[in-house]
Amino acid sequence: MSAWYDNSVFYHMYPLGMTGAPKENHEAAPADRFRQLNAWIPHLTALGISAIYIGPLFESTRHGYDTRDFRLVDRRLGTNDDFRQFVKLCHEAGIHVVVDGVFNHTGREFFAFQDIKEHREASAFRDWYKGINFWQGSPLGDSFSYEAWQGHYELPALNLQNPAVRDYLLDVVSFWVKEFDIDGIRLDCANVLDFDFMKALRHHTEHLKTDFWLMGEVIHGDYSRWANPSMLHSVTNYELHKGLYSGHNDYNCFEIAHTIRRQSEANGGIYRNINLYTFVDNHDENRIMSKLNNKRHITTVYTMLFTLPGIPSVYYGSEWGIEGARTSTCDDMLRPAIAPEQFAKLHNDLTDHIGRLAKLHRQHPALCTGMYRELLLTNRQYAYARSLDEEHIITAVNIDENGAFLSFRLPMGGKEAVDLVSGEKIAIDNGCLNLALDGCESKILKIVG
Repeated sequence: MSAWYDNSVFYHMYPLGMTGAPKENHEAAPADRFRQLNAWIPHLTALGISAIYIGPLFESTRHGYDTRDFRLVDRRLGTNDDFRQFVKLCHEAGIHVVVDGVFNHTGREFFAFQDIKEHREASAFRDWYKGINFWQGSPLGDSFSYEAWQGHYELPALNLQNPAVRDYLLDVVSFWVKEFDIDGIRLDCANVLDFDFMKALRHHTEHLKTDFWLMGEVIHGDYSRWANPSMLHSVTNYELHKGLYSGHNDYNCFEIAHTIRRQSEANGGIYRNINLYTFVDNHDENRIMSKLNNKRHITTVYTMLFTLPGIPSVYYGSEWGIEGARTSTCDDMLRPAIAPEQFAKLHNDLTDHIGRLAKLHRQHPALCTGMYRELLLTNRQYAYARSLDEEHIITAVNIDENGAFLSFRLPMGGKEAVDLVSGEKIAIDNGCLNLALDGCESKILKIVG
């Protein structure tokens, strides 16, 4: 039996942005922005969401990833009690909650870093960070130097090979599970996290909560180095993310299909036993609507996201097709404030399309964990099957602006195909399915008989 996360449709929330919190944390007292976040829950339920990934949440100084207290919710959002209530409301709505775990680095206001600044060599925390060197200063004027994440000296890198650091962070995870009843952690910068730490985290969380999920942010490399039975359950599928938008922009379904063959084909797919976390945009990437050259492709992009292998995720606001592109110096346009009062006005056909896809994904186990099989492939048309036990779901996509006729053989047989959106029944003719698709149209069908 598959775990809850394998059957989930995720929603990615960036709370500091979506609530319009101040860019700098100078608050004397906690704000009350969880009231806004609580108001999103009915919208998520209506959209068919069954899990959220929310973060960053730890108390920080600026953007949320410069942590200064791992046991406090960022006061720009509210209090620990506010977050506890938020998780409770999510669980009551049938929504699992996964939070951002920022364990590679801290902010400069974190207590261990401050202690080193004050006591230098005499600090009990002198070995908590990588590359501490008391013989030279840092670019930020410290009397010592240290290793920083990607050269950003406001983010000193933790030494995860230090048992004291590892024990501290595992205790932090226990705190978040016991205090807030979270269901999983998304590991920030998992690509540079210490492997032994991730193994210890997997062992630790398996004993904390049944089906606790660990997902890592990984952009490049062999995903199975991080997602495997001894470390993480899943990682971000940036490879498919790239294929989905560039395959559409180039009118090249071969790029998308090649990615899926390499990853998920039953015979030879290198990640066929890993359910990767799939997405088309996030808090670091331009909005999908801003990436697409042909805006009509937005529906087929989301059809593929929800029917190809993986655990699909929608980034907040993209269900309305909002746009946003980063600059070389600013990400703010990727993380806009959206008030719950705007939901009704923003609602459009894309919102309904994603809602239907989410419902179908949750209703049909084959779309969650079913075997993938390619059925037809041209530059602008693509058809594939997802099969689990006796359930066979066919997705057919036409990314051309003009209509197309698709004909392909069904190795699983069957008497007819039922359109899961319209209810239309299409006869299977001598083992072949014949479909007419309009421009930029897709169909999802179930094989019957």
